[in-house]
Amino acid sequence: MKKTLPVITLPGRGTSRELFSKVMQSPLSGISDRIFRSLVRRWAPDALLFTEMVNATSLELGHGLQKVEELCDEPGPIGVQLFDYRPQAMADAARRAEDSGAFLIDINMGCPVKKVARKGGGSGLLKEPDLAAKIVSSVAKAVTIPVTVKSRLGWCKDSSDPVGFALRLEEAGAQLLTLHGRTRKQGFSGIADWKAIHAVKKALSIPLVANGDIINADEAIRCLNETGADGVMIGRGSMGAPWLVGQIDAALKGKTVIKTPERKARIGIALDHLQGLLESKGEHGLLIARKHLSWTCKGFPGASNLRHSLVRAETPDEAISLLKRELALQS
Repeated sequence: MKKTLPVITLPGRGTSRELFSKVMQSPLSGISDRIFRSLVRRWAPDALLFTEMVNATSLELGHGLQKVEELCDEPGPIGVQLFDYRPQAMADAARRAEDSGAFLIDINMGCPVKKVARKGGGSGLLKEPDLAAKIVSSVAKAVTIPVTVKSRLGWCKDSSDPVGFALRLEEAGAQLLTLHGRTRKQGFSGIADWKAIHAVKKALSIPLVANGDIINADEAIRCLNETGADGVMIGRGSMGAPWLVGQIDAALKGKTVIKTPERKARIGIALDHLQGLLESKGEHGLLIARKHLSWTCKGFPGASNLRHSLVRAETPDEAISLLKRELALQS
C-alpha cells in the first residue's frame, strides 16, 4: 500500500508536525467549537482544524479553559489560536495550550473586530510590526510545537506592506503564515486580493496558506494556482456547510468529491448539530444552534418555513421535534 506523504511539514522548536491535507478550517469565533469541528471531521479526517479564537487574558483568569482542555478527546490535528497584545501573556497562554494537547499555536493578527483591534490584539498588531514580531518570538521560545500566524494584507491599503510584515514574522520564528487577502479596513467587503498573496508567497521561505473568497473546490484550485500557496484556509464558506473542507480536500487529492448534501441529509446534520450543542451546553445550546440551523437548513423546498419555525422554537424539545418531523416526512 502506498504511503501517504505529508504536504506540509513544520519543524517546531522541538516537536515537528506534519500535515496531510492542504485544506484548513479557519478559527471562527462563536462557530468553530468542538461540536462544529466534530461535524467537519466527518468529511475531513486529515485537515487542520482550529479552536475558536482564545483570549490569553481569559486563560490567565481561568476563563476559556474548556476551549483548550477538551482537545485531547478529539481526533485529528487541532490548532489553538490565541490573541492578545502582551508577549508574556501570549507565551503563558501558549504553554497552557501546548499542555492541553494543541497540535500547534496560531497567533491571530487579522481579526477586524473593533473591541479586539482597539486593545492592540488581532488586526491591531498590523500597525505595530515590532510588537507583532516580539509576540511571535516570545511564543516560539515558550513552546516546543510549531507557531503560526494568521494575518491580513495590512491595516489599510495606503499603509500596508504585507511582504515586509510577513518577513518580520518569519524572522521572529513563525513557521507558517495564513494570509487573508483583504486589509483590516476592508473587513469582509470587496474581493480578496490573491495577487498580493502571491507576492508574499514569493518572498517567504516558510509555507503560506491563502484565505479569502474560497467557497468551493474549483475556487480552491484556482486560488492555489494563482497564489502559489501551499494550502488554503476555509472560513465563512463553511458556515452551515461543515462538509466543504472535506469536499475541497478530496478534490485536491484527486479523489471523488462527495455531493453537497440535499434536503434530508441537511436536516439530519442540523439535528446532530443541535443535539451535540444541547449535550455540551445544556438548554443554552439552543441559542447557539439557531444560527447554525438557519445556515444549514437552506437550499431546498420548504427551507424558509423550517428556518422560520426553528428560530422561534422556545425549547430544545420543540426544535428537535421540528427537525425530526421533517426527517420523517422525507422517509
